Amino acid sequence: MATITIDDDVQSLLDGFDELYDNTSLGYDDCCEGGDVCDLSVGVNFEAAYIPVLYCVVFVVGMVGNGVLLVVLFRSRKAWSVTDTFILHLGVADILLLLTLPFWAAQAVHREGWQFGTPVCKMTGAVFTINFYCGIFLLACISLDRYLSIVHATQMYSRRKPWAIHASCMAVWAFSLFLSIPDWIFYEALFDGRRMKNECIPNYSRYNADSLNDWQLASRLVTHIIGFLIPSAVLLFCYSCILRRLRCGSQGLQKQKAFRVIIAVVVVFFLCWTPYNVTLIVDTVYSNADDENNTCAVRLFLEKAVVVTASVGYLHCSLNPILYAFVGVKFRRQLLEILRSLGCKTCIKLQSAVNSRRSSIWSESADTSNSIAI
Repeated sequence: MATITIDDDVQSLLDGFDELYDNTSLGYDDCCEGGDVCDLSVGVNFEAAYIPVLYCVVFVVGMVGNGVLLVVLFRSRKAWSVTDTFILHLGVADILLLLTLPFWAAQAVHREGWQFGTPVCKMTGAVFTINFYCGIFLLACISLDRYLSIVHATQMYSRRKPWAIHASCMAVWAFSLFLSIPDWIFYEALFDGRRMKNECIPNYSRYNADSLNDWQLASRLVTHIIGFLIPSAVLLFCYSCILRRLRCGSQGLQKQKAFRVIIAVVVVFFLCWTPYNVTLIVDTVYSNADDENNTCAVRLFLEKAVVVTASVGYLHCSLNPILYAFVGVKFRRQLLEILRSLGCKTCIKLQSAVNSRRSSIWSESADTSNSIAI
């Protein structure tokens, strides 16, 4: 039998075809309908154009708004109510989250992605989780306090024991920190070969490659159930009972005005965070679905949807102070007094207009809430 000899050039060419075939096989998961390969640069370009602009606006507005909120609260700290203490912690949580936005914006706009290393990555990821849980838990505490006070005429907290209020807030922070432990463990600065850039993402396959889907599913279930569904049920129950009690009682319409800021805060929270949770649920379902349903078009759409809805969630940090300024009469009055003391002449006329309504608004809210933010 004749022996066929293959020279080095032909052998190199065959090896090249084998390598090309292997690389194509490895990228099979990125293929879509018709055998086309997912163009992940579309998502990268979308993030680079969308995230920096929105995050810069949210950062500036949120830092200014929450800074003014903290100044007003500290200036009137002798007249703090239970609600004001919770709102103070809300403002601190929002500021901490806002401080992470420049890092996420830099990751999106930088050509090489995340450039701050794994320790900063862990911190930013954990701060996002802590703020998310802290926000809704503090709102739940406010709703429970209002519910017991109005519906059952029971004071959960007393001004004579301010430590109880701060202890509750510290418990919320501690529980939120506990829920962020997986972020401290799994978040890493990794190079994504598909997107060709570094990213700050949770590496659930760090210890066991087979546990990637299990850890991701468990993390999202905790987020949905503990961080959204249960507190949301508490909020809806408490405020529905409060509003029903106010409508049935005497001067219900007037008393309802005392809660318009808190209700607005709750509504805005749901508007900001519900799309993110719904998107994560859909993404979780499709991530664990069959390959026929998990197409390239669906994956790219969900990646964009997660980016957009997460950005809307970040927007929540800058909306609370705006609500206080435009809805809360006493907050506006305190703010105008600060501006007047700084030499703002226009604020004197505005303050006189606000003071003309002081007696009516104050009497409406004095028997239900003495919050400075209202």
